[in-house]
Amino acid sequence: MAVLCWYAKLAREGKKVPEIVCYEKQSDWGGLWNYTWRTGTDEHGEPVHGSMYRYLWSNGPKECLELPHYTFEDHYGKAIPSFPPREVLFDYLKGLWKREDIKKWIKFSTVVRDVVYNKDTDNFTVSVKDLVNDEVLDGEQFDYVVVAGGHYSVPHTPTFPGIEKFPGRVMHAHDFREANEFAGKRLLLIGSSYSAEDIALQCLKYGAKRIICTWRSKPMGFKWPKEVEERPLVQRFEGRVAHFKDGSSAEVDAVMMCTGYLHSYPYLREELRLKSKNVLYPPGLYKGIVWQQGGNNKLLYCGVQDQYYTY
Repeated sequence: MAVLCWYAKLAREGKKVPEIVCYEKQSDWGGLWNYTWRTGTDEHGEPVHGSMYRYLWSNGPKECLELPHYTFEDHYGKAIPSFPPREVLFDYLKGLWKREDIKKWIKFSTVVRDVVYNKDTDNFTVSVKDLVNDEVLDGEQFDYVVVAGGHYSVPHTPTFPGIEKFPGRVMHAHDFREANEFAGKRLLLIGSSYSAEDIALQCLKYGAKRIICTWRSKPMGFKWPKEVEERPLVQRFEGRVAHFKDGSSAEVDAVMMCTGYLHSYPYLREELRLKSKNVLYPPGLYKGIVWQQGGNNKLLYCGVQDQYYTY
């Protein structure tokens, strides 16, 4: 959406803007902000893109998130609190997108299946599937391709000895939708970053009995409520009992992986595909955007860096 907004800005300024086609797998705009109750697969059998949960609030002040040319006060007509809930942030973004009139460029419910660079013609052939009509369309040719599908939708899910026999629920934060499910439960969160922090406190708010956050590199180190604690990385499971690196153990009812996400671009041919961990400077990209290892500098990656104050 950010890319389309900038094209709209250039068009307003009288700059020449190329013909644009944006393929979007979901049925509406919003990316991760497009909340869905679904987990696993969507109504078309495609992997669910969204990691948004129902009662999410911003963990960064809106002052660090708002766009200078379209502020929250521009959108709402008044000052609002610094840490708004999910719906407020999403409504703000939709206001910008509507103002820029970018929906005309988007083909919804259309998933990209294959992108190949044609050396002879110096362009790309993009093959897509119309999900509504269950139809694979003929490949279309483009001069440039921008990869802007994000990298917070394919979960990184590590394994631990014995977890395959754990008798409670095991899940990734990607599938977390609301905290009521864990009322009265003892919850183990594997991870020590934003998701673990936020989900721990939200589950406590909605009635979780006890929460352990287990860390690999370092603890978050907050002054937690008495029901929340941190322990070194879990090493193994024996039934409901989790054993930790410091020799301690605890019985838990559910395990949630707050272990981040993977870069995944299965629709790109090998010479076009970025392979990277979630880092500030992914390899192979000139200026963090232009792919150098294939596509004759005509394949652009947008927003693949590790993200801080961002949407």
